[in-house]
Amino acid sequence: MAERNCRLLVIGGGPGGYVAAIRAGRLGLDTILVEAETLGGTCLNIGCIPSKALIHAAEEFEAAKHRAGKNPLGITASAPSIDLAATVAWKDGIVDRLTGGVAGLLRKGKVTVIRGRATFRDGRTVEIATADGVEIVRPENTIIATGSVPVELPFLPFGGKVISSTQALSLAEVPRRLVVVGGGYIGLELGTAYAKLGSDVTVVEAAGKILPQYDAELTRPVAARLAQLGVKVMAETKAKGLSADGECLVVTRADGSEEVLAADRILVTVGRRPRIEGAGIEKLGLTTERGAIRIDERCRTSMHGIFAIGDVTSEPMLAHRAMAQGEMVADIVAGESRVWDKVAIPAVCFTDPELVSVGLAPEEAKAAGHETITGLFPFQANGRAMTTGRDDGFVRVTARASDHLVLGIQAVGPGISELSASFGLALEMGARLEDIAHTIHAHPTRGEALQEAALKALGHALHI
Repeated sequence: MAERNCRLLVIGGGPGGYVAAIRAGRLGLDTILVEAETLGGTCLNIGCIPSKALIHAAEEFEAAKHRAGKNPLGITASAPSIDLAATVAWKDGIVDRLTGGVAGLLRKGKVTVIRGRATFRDGRTVEIATADGVEIVRPENTIIATGSVPVELPFLPFGGKVISSTQALSLAEVPRRLVVVGGGYIGLELGTAYAKLGSDVTVVEAAGKILPQYDAELTRPVAARLAQLGVKVMAETKAKGLSADGECLVVTRADGSEEVLAADRILVTVGRRPRIEGAGIEKLGLTTERGAIRIDERCRTSMHGIFAIGDVTSEPMLAHRAMAQGEMVADIVAGESRVWDKVAIPAVCFTDPELVSVGLAPEEAKAAGHETITGLFPFQANGRAMTTGRDDGFVRVTARASDHLVLGIQAVGPGISELSASFGLALEMGARLEDIAHTIHAHPTRGEALQEAALKALGHALHI
């Protein structure tokens, strides 16, 4: 049985884990990264990256279908067809390139990568089961970056026609009838993609509306686009289970009535939960909260020398949050004094149109006790949006009334995710409305809508 010591052990090779390991390696720390499956974790392999690849393919297919008929651009083409297996192979190629790149960066950082399953014996001893036997690692510091897993409904277990987002990204053919259980961002991203690919999609959501974490003003353009794509949304409806023959989904409406939905595939996307089982984490007696590891402003757990980052520490379960935490913890282990003081973490929903939220929404700001002013600029008045044929959506800025400090920026529109960095930068830099309004924005771009929204809040709107 091999035994070794190290300065830092990272358990989990997802975005948070591999970034922490790369940073630590470049800082000269003796670092070991353990990954039981494939480097890149959920995000690179079965989440963020492959889902966006599928979404892009669906957008291209839908655009080609649009060109096959009469359209205002004057472009005509033959009716398209799609080979989903080829699309999946293309997606897998992108994943392979990215995971291979991660492996190369780890090697360059002189990080030791062990392929195996890690289990805590105690707070200072970790057992790793590999294909070649068991290794024992005694680290000075450990980062738990085990991520999260899809929530499985006991009355709709995964298997057969009931699938998770993982299986939805590797289907051999486009299902004729797809029922999506859960109207959150994962369900709507994949449901929209399959609707564009030709599926008859029905979304079942227990809450009163889709994307319940966003306000109604933001989600209204998304709901309108879903209707345009023929997606049926059943709000205030709960999944009950499969029919007796296992061919349909039985749902219960708000009035107590039941309905049977025929489906070739049933995609369950009701959320994710922290992965804290299977690695002996429970033996450590770490403080947990609502099923997640509790951490402080330095990502320290209740046990000295053990840190936790990313999804295993609960919401927001975002890859970029995990990455930022991983980099910070590596710096802390190397001796730097750092704390988690992020003003805002951008949240992006890759629906059609896309949604971005950074900081506080207007109602959240008011609930926090702020007297606010808000400016909203619609893309219907934006030249660049008009030239792309998609002028749905808007940019909205909320600021403190007393000093115009920007508290939050939200937007909905095609491709709006690319503005999330500028939104986040504005909040992190403590921008005021005047800072945004007086910054020259290139014309014609969608980014002008941010400047116009700030001008609107100041009462100096130019193009509306």
